[in-house]
Amino acid sequence: MENPFVLVGKIKPAYFCDRKEESERMVRQVTNGANVVLISPRRLGKTGLIDFCFEKPQIKQHYQTIFIDILRTSSLNEFTYLLGRSVFDTLGRRSQKMMKRIVATMKSLSGSFGYDPINGMPTFDIRLGDITNPEYTLEEIFTCIEQADKRCIIAVDEFQQICNYPEKNIEALLRTHIQRSTNANFIFSGSERHLMGNMFLDSARPFYNSADVMMLSPIPEEKYLAFVKQHFDESGRQVDDEAVHNAYQAIEGNTYYLQKIFHDLYACLDTGATLQITQVDEALQRLIGENHQKYSEILSRLSLSQKELLYAIAEEGHARSITSANFIHRHHLKSASSIQAATKKLLEYHILSIEAGTYYIEDQLMRRWLIQ
Repeated sequence: MENPFVLVGKIKPAYFCDRKEESERMVRQVTNGANVVLISPRRLGKTGLIDFCFEKPQIKQHYQTIFIDILRTSSLNEFTYLLGRSVFDTLGRRSQKMMKRIVATMKSLSGSFGYDPINGMPTFDIRLGDITNPEYTLEEIFTCIEQADKRCIIAVDEFQQICNYPEKNIEALLRTHIQRSTNANFIFSGSERHLMGNMFLDSARPFYNSADVMMLSPIPEEKYLAFVKQHFDESGRQVDDEAVHNAYQAIEGNTYYLQKIFHDLYACLDTGATLQITQVDEALQRLIGENHQKYSEILSRLSLSQKELLYAIAEEGHARSITSANFIHRHHLKSASSIQAATKKLLEYHILSIEAGTYYIEDQLMRRWLIQ
């Protein structure tokens, strides 16, 4: 049988766990002319949820969908390149008429398009260096979106990355284009809560009050337990409830790691057998072992004060008042000033996260690796 605990690619509806309320809300908002902000820690299922919603008949049959991940971009040039390529690949492939219209509209890049010698149609052979005036090219891209024969829904993953671009007023620039767009709605997803929250909830920022903000939390344990039991039962296997509970608690409901654990256990458990707690514990240890080298490399690049703070927060799980005398004494740390400096760097490295004054390690599996 097909393994129902999918790790990569699009997930069939039958293998998609819960998220009923979240998917209904997202589909309702974007199909009624609103933009959506989706905020959650990494590997909790943001991209999977967006893909799942894009496959819903209400969207798939009536909208053109575009998805870009800008996590690895570092400038407006790169953002413009990714968006331009996605618009060309998605909208241009619909018809020769639309492709020619895009090429004619993107005048700043007209000399850089290639052509397929077989059918004589343009190809996106543009390189990053071909974009010499990204603001002008971006305006052309939004013009192409306005000309699309279907209304578009555009998802931009890790949207907080634009805060790191060297160019000034990026938020204002993008907000202007998005506000003027009459043929598209947008989903902005991000994993850095404080940055995404500041962008969309601070009245002084351009994107304030421009979208419906959704906070994605871990799938409730009882929902995930029912999901695991259903698919093991359907394949003639059984599951000890406590085994699922142990896995869920160990990694705090992280969707990707749970899927990884039960994907592997499903693959190796014989039909008619019952999954035991010991097998789940062994699978968790294997997963930690597989990531040992990666975490060791991360740790090797940290200063002593950063490592000490990381271990202290790992021990507590979720830590508040980390510069207090009590916290410093409890974990034998040096001083409040050294903690502040270490915290700033660990947040920049995306190793630590903060929510409502509480610090925690972003990667739950890394926390398990640190404390054992």
